[in-house]
Amino acid sequence: MLKNISVFFLVFFLCWSVSFAQTPHSSKNDSLKDIMSEINAHIEKYNYELAIDDSHYLLNKAKASNDYYYVSKAYNGLGHVYYDQKDSARARKNYSLGLEYAQKVENDTLLMDSYNNLGNIYSEIPETTNKGIDYYNKVINIANKLKAPAELIIPKTNIGWTYLDNGKYEKAYPYLNESLQLIDSLSQREDFDSDRNSYLFSQIYMLHGKYFTHTKEYDTASYFFNKSISLAIKDSLILPAVEAYKAYSEMLEEKGDFEAAYNAQLKYNEYNSKVFESEKLKQMEIANARFNINKYRKDLDVAEREQRYQDDIIEKSKEKVAVMVISSLILVFILIFLYKINRDRRSLILELKNKNKQYKEAKVEAENLSRLKTRFFSTVSHEIRTPLYGVIGLTSLLLEEKSLGKHKSDLKSLKFSADYLLALINDVLQMNKMESNEVILESVSFNIRDQINSILNSFEFTRVQNKNELHLDFDENIPGFLIGDSIRLSQILMNLVGNAMKFTERGNIFFTVKQIESNNDQSKLYFEIRDDGPGIPESKKKVIFEEFSQLDNSNYNYQGTGLGLPIVKRLLKLFNSEIKLESREGEGSAFSFTILFDVDTAKTENIELEENSVLNENSDQKSILIVDDNRINQVVTRRILEKKDFICEVAGNGFEAIELVKKGNFDLVLMDVNMPGMTGLEASQEIRKFNIEIPILALTAVEVEEIREEIHSAGMTGIIIKPYDVQQFYQIVYKNLSIQKMPEEA
Repeated sequence: MLKNISVFFLVFFLCWSVSFAQTPHSSKNDSLKDIMSEINAHIEKYNYELAIDDSHYLLNKAKASNDYYYVSKAYNGLGHVYYDQKDSARARKNYSLGLEYAQKVENDTLLMDSYNNLGNIYSEIPETTNKGIDYYNKVINIANKLKAPAELIIPKTNIGWTYLDNGKYEKAYPYLNESLQLIDSLSQREDFDSDRNSYLFSQIYMLHGKYFTHTKEYDTASYFFNKSISLAIKDSLILPAVEAYKAYSEMLEEKGDFEAAYNAQLKYNEYNSKVFESEKLKQMEIANARFNINKYRKDLDVAEREQRYQDDIIEKSKEKVAVMVISSLILVFILIFLYKINRDRRSLILELKNKNKQYKEAKVEAENLSRLKTRFFSTVSHEIRTPLYGVIGLTSLLLEEKSLGKHKSDLKSLKFSADYLLALINDVLQMNKMESNEVILESVSFNIRDQINSILNSFEFTRVQNKNELHLDFDENIPGFLIGDSIRLSQILMNLVGNAMKFTERGNIFFTVKQIESNNDQSKLYFEIRDDGPGIPESKKKVIFEEFSQLDNSNYNYQGTGLGLPIVKRLLKLFNSEIKLESREGEGSAFSFTILFDVDTAKTENIELEENSVLNENSDQKSILIVDDNRINQVVTRRILEKKDFICEVAGNGFEAIELVKKGNFDLVLMDVNMPGMTGLEASQEIRKFNIEIPILALTAVEVEEIREEIHSAGMTGIIIKPYDVQQFYQIVYKNLSIQKMPEEA
């Protein structure tokens, strides 16, 4: 029975609708909002005849109900139609009427739309450019009153664009810069739709590129053009891609990079052909619409008279069928709504299952790739560090030979190059570990003054080469021993001091360490590295903290990878701190940060003196076994130890080392970890089966974090990383010999 009633209502409703099919809308109860949505849809599809038809219908209906809001919207819709058809006069007339009714409503959003539309009209005419800018400023005034920063982006961008088109670059830049800052700040919000705003992002980046092309800051211009092009390509934004490639090509040609300009021009032609096809289709639609509109205007008066007549008929018959129609609509709406909910629910569940499956597969693949990358970097690190150990070690030994005095300068350069290569390797590995979230801060006791002195000594060659003066201001109130990650702190300071050294010539570097807060258990330190070098331009202050970016400089002896400052920024984040930069071009730069350390109250200078005295008293010769499969490394390690009067014996593999320890009377074993046949770990485990007292120090070129647990599990006493600092190497050897000796004396 219910099914039969529903069919009757549907048949009656369709017949009633057909009887009035000649009208643009079937009911006077049509929502004004729905009509406006149809107008917008017609404009997007170039159905201008239907858009004008619906706009007049909306005008009549809105005026009849004194709804000035939709009267204004209808006039703006007509303005859009004529604007698309390049009929500026009619567009301006309708936009002005739209503004008139918007002022009556006093609706801020409507006013901003009307002002922006009129701004677009007047700003494109050279004689009325200032009038167009005045309308944009009215939009800005309303947005400021409403405290709506998102509404400021478009008018500010339009003003900047207008000034650029008229060659007023210095007036354009403040507006473009404010637009970029606004959209950057809004993009941090969770409700910000980055996909919908990609078009605007791309255009703003493109305009920045055009500005910096004018100022001949070509690197900055390239940076913004590339960001604009990347966004346009990513989101298939054809028109922004065309504009960006065209401006980019012109900039490269002006710069003199003709090959890159030619490639950019090819890209511009590729995307421009797509725009041409789209524009050709649009022009055909507009031409067809104009033909239909001309015919439509002739029949408009007749159609309006017929419409009024039909409206009278509908008004008289409406009361008789209202209940039936409303009932039918409600029933149909409920059925459709229930059906749609059920269909959408099944579709969403299926889509969610597919997405979850894809995400799981992508997660597994990403994890595998990350592991492979980490393993690759670890292997490469070991293979490069092992020969570097021989280079750095032999160079250090040759520097101490008095007979090679005339080659001292060359040897220093050789050692500097090897140290520089090692620093590059460490930077790349450090960035890789931080990207894989493998860096965890350690807590060890260290003497911060000794550490800083060691860092500054390592840059002595660079300081002399660049003819710089280094000034250290160390606060004497800082406790002697602190607890924290001294290795990560060294990496931060090495990068900052190295940066100051390489970008400054015949200048001064000021290194300041001050205690700004303290109590019995903690000490907060302020670090500052300041130079009087070339400084950093305002446009580069954000770029330098990005990976592989670097400022142009005249000191070509030390270019670097551009990883130093990004590593500093990420490491300081682990310390719950951040880097601060103060710089003016031509006046120098200052990098500063603060870190809170725990104070090692148990360790005192007296303890250190006692340990040193133990080493000094133990002056008899010690016997050390060197286990390494690399002959160059054997020679280097042996010569370094023999300079301190140690008696050394060498084993080329783990099997030979085990036999020598069984037969000999060694005070210490230096064991290479990675050896063919039997590894150093396996050899150490075998030695511990018959000798648990002899210290065994691991020699390895692998990162400590990767094998620390394995080394301790194998029974090794400590770790020495290759290539190592000679003085640090001696300290570790003496420390382990003294630890072995102290129980015997007790």
